[in-house]
Amino acid sequence: MAKKKFKTEVTELLHLITHSLYSQREIFLRELISNASDALDKLKYLTLTEDDYKGFPFVPRIDVEFDDTEHATLSVSDTGIGMNAEELAENLGTIARSGTRRFLDDAKSDAAADTNLIGQFGVGFYASFMVADRVEVTSRRAGDDQAHRWTSDGRGQFEVEPAERAQSGTTVTLHLSDDGKEFASRYRIEGIVKRYSNHIPHPIHLHYQEATGTGDDAADPEEKVEQINAASALWKRPKAELSDDDYREFYKTLTVDTEDPLHWVHTHAEGTLEYTTLFYLPAKAPPDIYYADYQPGVKLYVRRVFITDDDRELLPTYLRFIRGVIDSEDLPLNVSREILQQNRTMSAIRQASVKKILSELAGLAKNNAGAYDRFFTELGRVLKEGLYQDPGNREQLLELVRYRSSSEEGLVSLAGYKERMSSEQKAIYYITGDRSADLRRSPLLEAYRAKGFEVLVMEDEIDELVVPAIGTYGDLELKAVNRSDTADDLEDDRDEESEKKIEPLLGKMKKLLSEQVKDVRPSARLSDSPSCVVADGSDPTLAFQNVLRQLGQRDLPDSKPILEVNPGHPIIVGLAERGDDALLDDASRLLLEQALLIEGVRPEDPIAFAKRLNRVMERALG
Repeated sequence: MAKKKFKTEVTELLHLITHSLYSQREIFLRELISNASDALDKLKYLTLTEDDYKGFPFVPRIDVEFDDTEHATLSVSDTGIGMNAEELAENLGTIARSGTRRFLDDAKSDAAADTNLIGQFGVGFYASFMVADRVEVTSRRAGDDQAHRWTSDGRGQFEVEPAERAQSGTTVTLHLSDDGKEFASRYRIEGIVKRYSNHIPHPIHLHYQEATGTGDDAADPEEKVEQINAASALWKRPKAELSDDDYREFYKTLTVDTEDPLHWVHTHAEGTLEYTTLFYLPAKAPPDIYYADYQPGVKLYVRRVFITDDDRELLPTYLRFIRGVIDSEDLPLNVSREILQQNRTMSAIRQASVKKILSELAGLAKNNAGAYDRFFTELGRVLKEGLYQDPGNREQLLELVRYRSSSEEGLVSLAGYKERMSSEQKAIYYITGDRSADLRRSPLLEAYRAKGFEVLVMEDEIDELVVPAIGTYGDLELKAVNRSDTADDLEDDRDEESEKKIEPLLGKMKKLLSEQVKDVRPSARLSDSPSCVVADGSDPTLAFQNVLRQLGQRDLPDSKPILEVNPGHPIIVGLAERGDDALLDDASRLLLEQALLIEGVRPEDPIAFAKRLNRVMERALG
């Protein structure tokens, strides 16, 4: 059969794998065994649910063989569902996830991507080319008479041709490269399998040669076959029988993560519903966590029979970072994904699982604040989505969210903020924007800092969407300091005499800036800076407008900011006392532009801005 070219993404991926990802090459075997296990799961499911496959002769097993001679090879075989010619070409010649293009671009620019790339977007098979010059995949689809062989050297082309295979399933044979021959070893293979694949729920058999006799009595090596994995559903075993190492090993078997999990929770539920869950909290955010086509991290089993690992209804999307297993005793084996979404049993398991996960997170926050802060730094943005997605659990989530602070180091909770409030403070104050370091120095915080009021610093884009919708924490209102009405709490600090002196100046500034701002007002929130901008009433803040632009909204409603000026600042006092209209024009616009710059808004006309700045400096220099 004629040779075919890989899709562009596969060609780039193979180049990236073979030239960049060498720190833990052994994971290629984990990926091949994982693929074999998936193939066995699929056929087992069909034999239990589909009439065409019932009675199909099926003994699930995985076999690993190797040849450690000069032309070293290593093969992984399974008795699973198999592939026909079209499936071989499609599954091994392209990557069908729409996020692959972006992921490859990210991986090229991120040296730390390393083995986290492997296994993402269904690319685990291609890890074979880290250790092999040539790869052959011989497969026969269950129910078909004809087998086919896929062959490639990983350099841009592959070939599919008819072949022979005695039964359904797939054999992947690696022709090992010189620096891949280290894997043609009984003890190397056994060590990798025990580390990564010990709890694959199917037996893995290793074929090897063992010498018999010694010296003059030595005979030809004897071929032996030995099961080298536990092949048990770890999640069904009693917790008392399992060690922390058992849980960590299973996590690495279950996921593509090379790091230990941060935390886990293992639950056996009995009573009206009987099910088992084992959920893991990863130490690092999965690479596709913010992609629309993210891969769910929870596998669903029914009485140990694998059903799906691609259903986003198993947990709400704000918990998409959770990895693990749900195994139900009450769901029918032939449950479909469409039925799952309306299934009462699954709905009850989901609700209970969410409660358990949130409770476990609360326990982690209480008992190991350092570990919780590491989790929240990595995945807090995702968890915050639950504040508007899941009103039923909002109170629990409000106890779990963390923010930066204007006066405290590290992450702080709303409960901690409330405990630190002074008796005269009546609300929880917060500021939103891009970078916490900049926000903590914002002029908007000056008066609050002077009064000893703590301000929460919210630097995640989602805070702009979520926090205004929350409204309150307990009996306390959440107020944004970058809104005009928040300054009502500072009325007692107003300098009415200074404000009266600048009233004529404010009138002139309003006229000059009428096209850029809604109003120009004296400010009670400024003590050191001359000006700031705030949003009026229900108008979107500048930060929120920026979020909307990032989401692709270009036709935003016309909402102008309010310019607030410090009536006691020397610049404002000096402008009020002088009658220089040319200076006032330049200064008014500079006061607005510098306030916008602090909010991250670039001047509409940078050249005009620079000229104004130069003119004012010339005047200052005489």
